[in-house]
Amino acid sequence: MAGLKRFFADGELSVGAEAVLSGDEFEHAKNVLRIAVGDEVMLLDGSGKEFSAIVSSVEKRRMVLNVVRADDGGREALTDVFLAFGYLKNADKNEFIVQKAVELGVKRIVAFSSQYSSAFMNENKLERLNKVAREAAKQCLRSVAPKVEYCSDLKSALLSVSEAKNKIFACEFQTESQTALGAITGSTALVVGSEGGFSKEEQKLSEALGFSSVTLGKRILRAETAAVALVSVAMFALGELGDGAGSEEKI
Repeated sequence: MAGLKRFFADGELSVGAEAVLSGDEFEHAKNVLRIAVGDEVMLLDGSGKEFSAIVSSVEKRRMVLNVVRADDGGREALTDVFLAFGYLKNADKNEFIVQKAVELGVKRIVAFSSQYSSAFMNENKLERLNKVAREAAKQCLRSVAPKVEYCSDLKSALLSVSEAKNKIFACEFQTESQTALGAITGSTALVVGSEGGFSKEEQKLSEALGFSSVTLGKRILRAETAAVALVSVAMFALGELGDGAGSEEKI
């Protein structure tokens, strides 16, 4: 079953019902992978389940399939982890952050603009990041693609992930961590800045909203490196890397 090609289908799926692939998923299935009538594929609907389906027809703009079996995905993180990152000028670096966050098991991703940000977000760029998230989810065999959202200011981004038990704010001028990353348990929100980092005022805002500032070491990291490093450290501390035990505590 691991060898089946994976696609995100339109709408909610159920065994015995028809499913539809359209848009980019249809184009990829038909024109790149040459999926044809009678082929079996794996369909995903974001519910956490995986659905085996047989192609029944290939039309001009869509593919119709019959869903024959449902299984639990089993690859989602047991602990809810959110990542908020400062939107970068380089599109490839934004995509890199999203891709690696998905592979590491992040549940939700928020890009934001802040005081020292100099990049401009639009609807097409946001949709591109969500496409990267979907492709990364399929590649690493996740059954859920995290949604990528955008906030036009830091305060909105912080509030959007503030329900997490642990609220971690990575700050390049912080000399000592206010929270021991290696000891965290439960749902976790991680925040990293853009190329320009954060201002003193933004760091104070984060503290007022309940976030703990942490340092990522003596060296100044590139923004995309900081994002991946922070997620990796948090996932390891939460048991989501290594033996895969994980924490049972969610939001």
